[in-house]
Amino acid sequence: MGEFALNQKLKNDCVVLGKIQSQLLLLMNNSLVPWFVIVPQTTRLEIHQLLEEEQAELYANVNLLSNYVMQNYAVDKLNVASIGNVVNQMHVHVIGRRRDDYCWPNVVWGRPERVEYKKEEVGEIVKALKAGLEDHFVELPD
Repeated sequence: MGEFALNQKLKNDCVVLGKIQSQLLLLMNNSLVPWFVIVPQTTRLEIHQLLEEEQAELYANVNLLSNYVMQNYAVDKLNVASIGNVVNQMHVHVIGRRRDDYCWPNVVWGRPERVEYKKEEVGEIVKALKAGLEDHFVELPD
């Protein structure tokens, strides 16, 4: 099956923040909406291919992050998805949406609108995740 390596498109489009348990936590580098991506460190492509305990960890992390986004961002709705048509690596998007965001009610994928985070903003998000997710989140060194 090969060894796990983060997909190049995810590397280009996201900032690696750290880990939730054994899974990578990324931030889509577009500050227009709070958009996180969880990436299990596996070469399997589909969630149903994970072992039961790996699935349980992924679902627990999606729930944990979903609750965090709802509590810490002014959002009306969450979009949670694992599509993988463009990036053929298992990953789950957790996106906070507002009725007044730039593309409501349509999807955020494939849109040209983008405002990248400043380094200081990413640092603040990491600090908030450490406080909000406590021992579940570990920051990775640069």
